[in-house]
Amino acid sequence: QVQLMESGGGLVQAGGSLRLSCAASGRTFSTYTMAWFRQAPGKEREIVAAITGSGRATYYTNSLKGRFTISRDNAKNTVYLQMNSLKPEDTAVYYCAARPFTIATIIGEYNYWGQGTQVTVSS
Repeated sequence: QVQLMESGGGLVQAGGSLRLSCAASGRTFSTYTMAWFRQAPGKEREIVAAITGSGRATYYTNSLKGRFTISRDNAKNTVYLQMNSLKPEDTAVYYCAARPFTIATIIGEYNYWGQGTQVTVSS
């Protein structure tokens, strides 16, 4: 029912910024909670941030709060992740995910996933 496609990944120097985008299909995009997850080589996938359908409530992993910002434009069916002050430890594949209605922080609660976009931060 929902198809997701990430874009905006690439190579950036430490301390730099990058904005990821996730384009979604579907007629009910505004009712879906959206989230960003990431997975580094050899590590478990972890949540980065989430945002409710209205955009009025957000969640951030404590260690990333203040550096990363999630936002959405329901008129464009798009979710964004603004990443500032990037560190080499942020290097990972970043995934966009969606679930109906309520916000969640657990991987298994998300129904739809994009294919991911690679973010590499050089030192």
